[in-house]
Amino acid sequence: NSFVTRTNTCGELRAAHVGQKVTLYGWVQYQRQGLFLVLRDFQGLTQVIIPQDEAHSHVKELLSNAPLESVVRVTGTVSPRPQGQENPKMPTGDIEVKAETAEILNSCKKLPFEIKDFIKKSEALRMQYRYLDLRSSRLQWALRLRSRVVMRMREYLCNLHGFVDVETPTLFKRTPGGAKEFLVPSREAGKFYSLPQSPQQFKQLLMVGGLDRYFQVARCYRDEGSRPDRQPEFTQIDIEMSFVDQAGIQRLIEGLLQHSWPEERGSIVTPFPSITYEEALAEYGTDKPDTRFGMKIVDISDVLRGSNIRFVQNALSYPHGSIKAICIPQGVRYLTNKDLGSLKESAKSQFNQEIMEIICRPDGSLKSLLTKFLSEKEQSELIQALNMQEGDVVLLAAGEHKQVCSALGASRLLSANLLEAAGLALRDPTAFHFLWVVDFPLFLPKAENPTELESAHHPFTAPHPSDASLLYSDPTKVRSQHYDLVLNGNEVGGGSIRIHSAEQQRFVLEKVLKEDSEVLSHLIEALEFGAPPHGGIALGLDRLISLIVDAPSIRDVIAFPKSFRGRDLMGNAPDYVTPEELEPYHIQVSWPLEEKEAKKN
Repeated sequence: NSFVTRTNTCGELRAAHVGQKVTLYGWVQYQRQGLFLVLRDFQGLTQVIIPQDEAHSHVKELLSNAPLESVVRVTGTVSPRPQGQENPKMPTGDIEVKAETAEILNSCKKLPFEIKDFIKKSEALRMQYRYLDLRSSRLQWALRLRSRVVMRMREYLCNLHGFVDVETPTLFKRTPGGAKEFLVPSREAGKFYSLPQSPQQFKQLLMVGGLDRYFQVARCYRDEGSRPDRQPEFTQIDIEMSFVDQAGIQRLIEGLLQHSWPEERGSIVTPFPSITYEEALAEYGTDKPDTRFGMKIVDISDVLRGSNIRFVQNALSYPHGSIKAICIPQGVRYLTNKDLGSLKESAKSQFNQEIMEIICRPDGSLKSLLTKFLSEKEQSELIQALNMQEGDVVLLAAGEHKQVCSALGASRLLSANLLEAAGLALRDPTAFHFLWVVDFPLFLPKAENPTELESAHHPFTAPHPSDASLLYSDPTKVRSQHYDLVLNGNEVGGGSIRIHSAEQQRFVLEKVLKEDSEVLSHLIEALEFGAPPHGGIALGLDRLISLIVDAPSIRDVIAFPKSFRGRDLMGNAPDYVTPEELEPYHIQVSWPLEEKEAKKN
């Protein structure tokens, strides 16, 4: 209550305050028949008794007629609630304030929706009136928790470990590779700035400059179009260190998260487990595994190698061919035929992968189109390899290793959703399972042209020390010093040890990635001036906070987010500008014909 004229907030009054005269400010949340109202502010609720005597008739009239969500000032005396009328669900439920004077500071017009968490509102309406949505206790809690976490992170990095908080430029130039960047016109004809997708180059240059330890709560930008749970502008905790290895970065981040973790969300155990990229793909079918539940992918190639099943033998005859399966616990009880059909259809449409089911009957025998081709010994080995119990359902896939794993990994997650929707408690919603994923490939074939390579992380990532020589002979086999941090199946951070040799950086850009190194000439030149070995990481703050508070979307932990299509529905941005405003930037808009006609009309 420092610096303001209230004596208390609406959430702090208790029985110990009885008899005190207080002044409260807040919004009218509820009013009943001119007898009492509930006043709300950022900290909580207080019940205010409206006076009924003639001497305070003006106060009664004012408070009885105040529209909901009007801002009022109330001065009165704290009293105990009458016996039997206490509300144990309210922290202030033992007291009430008997109003003596009041003032409506600002009346509220008719609301587009009620300010109550349990009232369902469309997301578009919530974003159009975001300033009203921000009054909800759910959003208030999320944003205040976010603020506390960031403050604790600053304390850990700057006060305890000597990091320097540095702001890096928002207007820069295009970076090769990675996500598409927003362009910003300049007054020089034909020349544009880019909004950086991360401060990557600047933080490396800070290491060349000898700052040793850098961090920033960084605003980043990606022009990725319509993606369900992404934002064109987002925030990351950006970190870089000199003279560090992968293990050092991992220990730093584990300590950072442990220090800043909200007490009300329990505690987290360090060190976090680690898994290689190849292991993650083989066991979970993804590079961001949800380890809160089992249902791991099992390789059953050896079990079926001797069978006479044609599609099995065809799959095993190819390089990297394999037979793999997942076992869905109690699938017979919880999954319908429609569910099994949707699992098969999803694998077919997304991965072009056929999937076959095997059911374990109550007597322990197997029901499947496959069983007539399998001997009793093979069936027994299959049950043992997959640890099948009665009532379980197995999904089996045969084909190229990566395709099979990806299809079964997606089926694993979809099965978990279906099981939970049917009532099986599979994943603990209060559990936080962190996991490091390491040893990623340094390069991947481009999706649009598999004969060309692109960086799996970004072009500044250093090769794994054991694979450094392969960089020049067979770059497709090189592992990187790239590491991702995964939480409950979501990537919440990613980083790497960087290339600090100008010669190696130039080779990667020009010879492997076929990029024009001139775009990065400033960085390559900087590496020639005694650049120290260095590495770093960035944590996605929006994603991390949304998982901590169990929000359905990152938009629920951002004060003013953009819509699914990247629009600000409240301020109607982006918006048109006049030709006169564009003229200094040497830009003319070429309108599609239908928009030309619409603007004329």
